[in-house]
Amino acid sequence: MSKVYVLDTETKGTGANVVPLDRAERKPAAKPEPVRVPPKPRPRPKAAEAPAEPRRFKVVDVMTKEVLAEDTDVRATVDELRRVRSVVDVNVYVWQPDAERWRLLGLGEQQALWRLRSS
Repeated sequence: MSKVYVLDTETKGTGANVVPLDRAERKPAAKPEPVRVPPKPRPRPKAAEAPAEPRRFKVVDVMTKEVLAEDTDVRATVDELRRVRSVVDVNVYVWQPDAERWRLLGLGEQQALWRLRSS
């Protein structure tokens, strides 16, 4: 008596096996796993953000290292820059409260302050 063979593709590997038809039909159907739907996340309460502190600046003469202005707001810093001949004659620093130190502004940032002095 001849047997009928089928290609069993339900193997765990990358290939398939040729098995007799009666063996392939005898496999019990796998029970479907219940579908779990996670609950919608609850919105987190918004933390009260502290208002940002106004920026504080320090202006230092490049040649003499003299501090021309320290712990000033933007308006006072721009007023101090009006007394300077060129943007490259001074270094402007901004206070970083998280790091608790003065950070030197880049040339682009200094030029943005410099443009404010003419307005």
